[in-house]
Amino acid sequence: MVKRGILLIIMMISTLGIYSFNNYNAEDAKTSFASFYHDKFNGRKTASGEIFSNSKMTAANRTLPFGTKVKVTNLRSGKSVIVEINDRGPFHSSRALDLTKAAYKAIGDPKKGTMPVEYVIVNDDEM
Repeated sequence: MVKRGILLIIMMISTLGIYSFNNYNAEDAKTSFASFYHDKFNGRKTASGEIFSNSKMTAANRTLPFGTKVKVTNLRSGKSVIVEINDRGPFHSSRALDLTKAAYKAIGDPKKGTMPVEYVIVNDDEM
């Protein structure tokens, strides 16, 4: 009787474990930190070939394809902004995004160099 109960519990845990892996989506929201570009980068080419401007709503990420639209939400304020990936970086392991100053100011305080964010890829029809 005890063996059946243990077997039943193991089967339930296994089923729930498989179910949770099937619901994972690589495009689900992720959390990390974001920083912003220094003004010295204005006018320089980004990795995508575009000319960088701190007044645009763009960002850098190490792996997302250029042109990807990302909704970035400041986890402290709850404010969000949509940016387009057009550069590579940040080259700091604790940050996932480098935002332009315009994008950073839209959701956070530039007096603080970084902010905790949640980010998710958005489709054109979600904007």
